[in-house]
Amino acid sequence: MAPDSKSDVHSAIDAIWRMEQAKVIAAIARMVRDVGTAEELAQDALVMALERWPIDGVPDRPAAWLTQVAKRRALDRLRHRKMADKKHPELGRELEEQQDTVPDYDTALDDDVGDELLALIFTACHPVLPAEQRIALTLRVMGGLTTDEIARAFLVPEPTMAQRIVRAKRGLADSKVPFMVPRGMDRTARQGSVLEVLYLVFNEGYTASAGDDWMRPQLCNEALRLGRTLAELAPMEPEVHGLVALMEIQASRTAARVAADGAPVLLLEQNRARWDQMLIRRGLAALQRAAALGKPSGQYVLQAEIAACHARARQADETDWQRIAKLYDALAEVTPSPVVELNRAVAHSMAFGPQAGLQLVEPLLQEPALQRYHLLPAVRADLLAKLGRMEEARAEFERAAGMTRNERERTLLLQRAKACAN
Repeated sequence: MAPDSKSDVHSAIDAIWRMEQAKVIAAIARMVRDVGTAEELAQDALVMALERWPIDGVPDRPAAWLTQVAKRRALDRLRHRKMADKKHPELGRELEEQQDTVPDYDTALDDDVGDELLALIFTACHPVLPAEQRIALTLRVMGGLTTDEIARAFLVPEPTMAQRIVRAKRGLADSKVPFMVPRGMDRTARQGSVLEVLYLVFNEGYTASAGDDWMRPQLCNEALRLGRTLAELAPMEPEVHGLVALMEIQASRTAARVAADGAPVLLLEQNRARWDQMLIRRGLAALQRAAALGKPSGQYVLQAEIAACHARARQADETDWQRIAKLYDALAEVTPSPVVELNRAVAHSMAFGPQAGLQLVEPLLQEPALQRYHLLPAVRADLLAKLGRMEEARAEFERAAGMTRNERERTLLLQRAKACAN
């Protein structure tokens, strides 16, 4: 494949890298048995692609090309450090044997899940790392998110997140964590972190924290694919089914969430005829599987129940907001957090009126974790507008617009601010 110009090639490389980098890193990590080294080698392959593809054209199988280059770089590194003969003879032999092999990503792998990406997630979520490091590293290497994007997802400063990622890579390397999908109790111990990673990756795809696009569907698709795989792996875990149910139902709205010009369409304004009924059915079926296990509802099952309330309503005004408010009350008990409280306030405003919602929002203005969270002033602005306090609402919409880094969302918030002034 040969794009028309150097600019076209660079655009193609950017798109390919976003889609394929996790597969490349996972394939190399399985060989070198070190996630940090695998990411460095994958980056080296990307640099070579930027040099070669504008001249040679984009290869037919770009992920295989990148993996092959990264593999050869791994061999070079081993040779230069004289590791193959002394410290890592088995690894050296394995890489030597595979150096002329082009990986086939359509063929199942020989671990018990058949998915290198899932092995990468479980490796990055090893309990040797603190929870925040596990999730940050996995988002970096599997989701392909930048350090800034991850920091925004966690509501922490970017330097703090950069330190977490560096320490996570060092921790895995120092502890010689094997690259594999664990079994038995080891798998159960890491499951919570894995679910949180998939949840955050899906959310970043569902509403991008930065950039020109409202959504990044490839992240949603990847999180959903891995979630389905995990559900097959752990069929007796209700929270796994709950997360899959949540992602299926949320993904069903994709076509209705973006207007023809790329502008975001809010939930209550969406054309529900455009919701994907097959994904809704799959989500409701996953929710039933979770309920059939007869265990107390955790955070993902509760969020899936909330999403199901929306999915079952044929029109926005048929939504059972009182049930949603009760589900958010339960969610706040199971997993208390400022963001849950903000969503709970929205639900209460819809069920019991904007004043009820505003009473729940006001205490959150002093919450340190929400000081840079643009949805706090956005929600408060919406409630103030419904109460007729238009000047205050305008100021809050403008404040929210100044905090978001998503261009589509900024435009929407400024439009709503302008409407308050009319």
